[in-house]
Amino acid sequence: MGILDAFAPGDVRLTLSEICRRAGLPPSTGHRLVGELTAGGFLERTPDDGTYRIGTRLWRIGSRAPAVTGLRELALPHMEDLYEATHDNVQLAVLGGGRALFVERLRGRRSVPVVTRVGSDLPLHATGAGKVLLAYAPAAVREAVLAEPLTRHTSATLTDPEALRRDLAATRRRGYATTRDEMTAGAFSVGVPVRDRDGAVVAALSLVARSRGADPRRLLPPLATAARALSRDLAVHWDAGTAALREDAAFTPDTPGFASGPGFATGPDPASGPAPGPDMD
Repeated sequence: MGILDAFAPGDVRLTLSEICRRAGLPPSTGHRLVGELTAGGFLERTPDDGTYRIGTRLWRIGSRAPAVTGLRELALPHMEDLYEATHDNVQLAVLGGGRALFVERLRGRRSVPVVTRVGSDLPLHATGAGKVLLAYAPAAVREAVLAEPLTRHTSATLTDPEALRRDLAATRRRGYATTRDEMTAGAFSVGVPVRDRDGAVVAALSLVARSRGADPRRLLPPLATAARALSRDLAVHWDAGTAALREDAAFTPDTPGFASGPGFATGPDPASGPAPGPDMD
């Protein structure tokens, strides 16, 4: 546990020496334990520089924790309503280990195929839900992600930190994020924040549709309705659970729109169409 606890909020990757120092372990012991955790999927060794990050298996286990389970139970009725309104892929994600952990999804049978699975984690910079989580994360968490190499998944993926920083600022201004072909060719996603009773963002709700013909003006109204309804449920029924999610994700009420309460950040009404800002791609 000391090795896993070495990863503080905002840490995306750590070197072996950093892990050993923080965990108070001799290098030989740390090397052995890190190797065992990596073999078990609890840690992952990055191929480019040999640093370590929290592994997918740990997030899959975490998706069964009471806080996440409670979130899923509250969210599912609203996700089902959203699916009935759009028949597109509906996804719910929380922040974990510098990535978007998808804790629930409904597959749109007539929509575009997606790589998301319950318990899977995807990069924050290339998904609609991920961009929402990154945009509303504390500045230290956001800058830690921006300081890492931004993996290119398609020709449309934003890999320039400054371009992504501008996109995240636009997300906070308008209250929603979009991607077009950035994670999967042919897929358009739009994500919105889910807030607790204090207005802090604890999750992201998103729709994924086919890029061709995808119109955010059609997708945003039902998505906004579902996110607001879920935020109201969280405010009324689930204070302890949202507190746990806020602690795990290191969210703080330090971003524009925090005081606007459940739903979108203060800004143009999404139902009226895209706000001024970067292109919707």
